[in-house]
Amino acid sequence: MPATSRPTVAVAFHSGYGHTAVIAEAVARGAAEAGAEVISIPVDTITDEQWVQLDAADAIIFGAPTYMGTASAAFHTFAEASSKRWYTQTWADKIAAGFTNSGAKNGDKSSTLGYFFTMAAQHGMHWVSLGVQPGWASTEGSEDDINRLGYFVGAGAQTPVDAGPEAVHKSDIATAEGLGARVAQQTAFFRAGRDALAI
Repeated sequence: MPATSRPTVAVAFHSGYGHTAVIAEAVARGAAEAGAEVISIPVDTITDEQWVQLDAADAIIFGAPTYMGTASAAFHTFAEASSKRWYTQTWADKIAAGFTNSGAKNGDKSSTLGYFFTMAAQHGMHWVSLGVQPGWASTEGSEDDINRLGYFVGAGAQTPVDAGPEAVHKSDIATAEGLGARVAQQTAFFRAGRDALAI
């Protein structure tokens, strides 16, 4: 696609111990390879300039580890700070998506993805699902399948709590790359349609 039509995708995430950062990097890589300009923003150190970048982005992908059944406290702090944007609906009609990681195979990650979805809906954003059938769901499947944990709302990853970021599963990394690519593609379609209607 022409450089002028490249959508801007922001990855706004928190990572407590580095595992979620690996997933965030994979999401960003997938979006970039699909043609998007990507901005990665760790929300626990967000600056005024980065808030402006989020305001200007075509899409925002939210990410955080799942702690005690929801996103981390640092992400919640960011979400509450975003209420200034909610008042003015600054992020309305942007594309949104989400990803999370926890130590358990399930770990109530759906609660975190649901929280991201609700936050995006309150901002008037358009949610993009993972768009991949569940892997590892038959006797012929394996833990190396894409979407091995079987999430639909967003990308879910699992890393043992006693292992470092290098232990993030390759399937979860590939799944996250796919989410980034899907968001970039859907954002490009959305922008092209908006531009066509404007003409």
